[in-house]
Amino acid sequence: MSEITYVRGDATAPSVKGVKLIAHVCNDIGGWGKGFVLALSRRWPEPEAAYRAWHRGRAHNDFGLGATQFVQVEKYVWVANLVGQRGIRTGSKGVPVRYEAIDTGLAHVAIKAAELDASVHMPRIGCGLAGGDWSRVEPLIMRRLVERGVAVTVYDYGE
Repeated sequence: MSEITYVRGDATAPSVKGVKLIAHVCNDIGGWGKGFVLALSRRWPEPEAAYRAWHRGRAHNDFGLGATQFVQVEKYVWVANLVGQRGIRTGSKGVPVRYEAIDTGLAHVAIKAAELDASVHMPRIGCGLAGGDWSRVEPLIMRRLVERGVAVTVYDYGE
């Protein structure tokens, strides 16, 4: 069985051939301004613009926990805005990450990756500002993507 490939580097700049799908976790309140999204926005304006429009129109679309929006940013690069956290703050209900929502979103990512014949690239989704535990996220990636033959690379930022 395949494994997740772990590398040091920038998940917004995958250096493999073929179609690449960059997956990351967003919140369910329309906030875009901290964490990995800043790296995305420095590189391409489209993911943020699409996410904000998707959130604004939420009364008439599928925006919500577990939903995933796919935005093409280059000929061979797509970004998956995956809604996998409730709010942005840790509070009485715990950390913002929602593992079930990430699992559902990864199922959508698997379908899109198969359609595009794409590899998937991501930071340690749900484990930064969302407060998640990688030991709970990694098995979801294994089940939804790797076990279905999707090549996955996880990036730890830095040299």
